[in-house]
Amino acid sequence: MGSLAQVTEANCYSFDQACRVKAIETAAQLGLDRRLNINFLPNAVYHPEACLRLTLATAHQYGFPTNLITFEFTENERIVDRNHLKGIIETYRRHGFLTALDDFGAGYAGLSLLADFQPDIIKIDRYIVDHIDTDKPRQAIVAGMLKTAEMLGLSVVAEGVERREEVSLLRDMGIDLFQGFLFARPAIGRLIGDDDVAW
Repeated sequence: MGSLAQVTEANCYSFDQACRVKAIETAAQLGLDRRLNINFLPNAVYHPEACLRLTLATAHQYGFPTNLITFEFTENERIVDRNHLKGIIETYRRHGFLTALDDFGAGYAGLSLLADFQPDIIKIDRYIVDHIDTDKPRQAIVAGMLKTAEMLGLSVVAEGVERREEVSLLRDMGIDLFQGFLFARPAIGRLIGDDDVAW
């Protein structure tokens, strides 16, 4: 059974906190000097200020700059209380953290989340990116997302990029931030260097 399958309502807060601590500790030990993205579970964050205390203390303990931390929440998690999530985002922003909406376009809420509050970054779901270079409907959807992001002042990341043709088309559309196996596969306990990048 995988780790996420063992997360329940009773233990999701402690799981969320443990993941934050481990991510910051590992990043500091590896000497990461770029942005660290930490996924969090909005429904596990009961009190944003209290949750951040441990995050801030851990960053201080390991000497990791808090201005390099971005918190990501996924559209795939059903948001029980939108006002609560809005409060989390506002609290994180007050402390200088960026926030990102992960898997954008694939989850429960879609564009309606952006109507209520805006993260700093949206990350377009890999399903929409897949073979976008040969798919007019996907191109139209991404064009709409980019226009929305532009009007709201949001940065855009294309996720799940696996082919050079996808990068070329997305660059032509105006995206310059990418994530996916084309560039590097996930690696535990090491940083991805220039030699690992396929593009």
